[in-house]
Amino acid sequence: MRKRVSIIGAGNVGATTAQFVVQSGIADVVMFDIAEGIPQGKALDIAEACPLWGSSSAIKGTNKYTDTADSNIVVIAAGFPRKPGMSRDDLLHANANVIRETCIEIARTSPNAIIIVVTNPMDVMTYLAWKATEFSCRRVIGMGGILDAARLTAFLSWEFNVSPEDVEALLLGGHSDEMVPLTRFTAVKGIPVTELLPKKTINSLIEKTRKGGAEIVSLLKSGSAYYAPAAAIFQMIKSILLDEKRVLPCAAYLNGEYGVKDIYVGVPVILGKEGVEKVIEVNLTKEEKTQFMRSCTSVRKLIKKLSI
Repeated sequence: MRKRVSIIGAGNVGATTAQFVVQSGIADVVMFDIAEGIPQGKALDIAEACPLWGSSSAIKGTNKYTDTADSNIVVIAAGFPRKPGMSRDDLLHANANVIRETCIEIARTSPNAIIIVVTNPMDVMTYLAWKATEFSCRRVIGMGGILDAARLTAFLSWEFNVSPEDVEALLLGGHSDEMVPLTRFTAVKGIPVTELLPKKTINSLIEKTRKGGAEIVSLLKSGSAYYAPAAAIFQMIKSILLDEKRVLPCAAYLNGEYGVKDIYVGVPVILGKEGVEKVIEVNLTKEEKTQFMRSCTSVRKLIKKLSI
């Protein structure tokens, strides 16, 4: 029986993710949105492209959660996007209400699903989704680190004028301006960037990565990034459905790893058919540890604001 991926939110991120999944042919897709006609119209458009892609995946747009029942994966991309001048954290309370309502329905209709949370502020929304569904923490995961790493990888590939396939980037911490790039583990064909670039250049590329989403929001004037976020989500979906066991930076629940408990934050994990199959711990320098703890503190402050 073909796997089913349900996507909550038929905006640009959700619809583009649906396109990637259907085009790949690895699963059927149900796209849900509260706006009548939007998920149905976008789903029909994607379905009509299937003959051109040679894909036999089915896609359905709906306004009913019952149509998402028994999903293997549910992607939560619903919520309010950033506007120019806004931070991800500015969306806290508005999107928390969306997440709570969505997760109640997911727990009722797809109790065995793995959840991928995209809605910002992502780390906090993932924690809220875990609490609201009461699922195993292994089955609730946040997308953020993959996107941040992809942005840094792109910037480094441009700097070196090499294929991004030869660049590997690793980041920890919250999906925010306080993300923690690990330059010791960021390399071009195995050569650490610290041996290839001056510190000033590395820092400027890191800062560009931190501001990557805000820069796109500023340029678009209305809306936010969606091609790269959707590609990051699809990488997670693929690793789970095909049990690829990819090592990917995701927002995962920590229960003592890195000296942190009861929080969702970005760390490298093994992602397979069970969800987060292992959190990978790397030894941090004193400076990296300080930055990581600062990032965790920022996430905790937002969690407290929601009184979860």
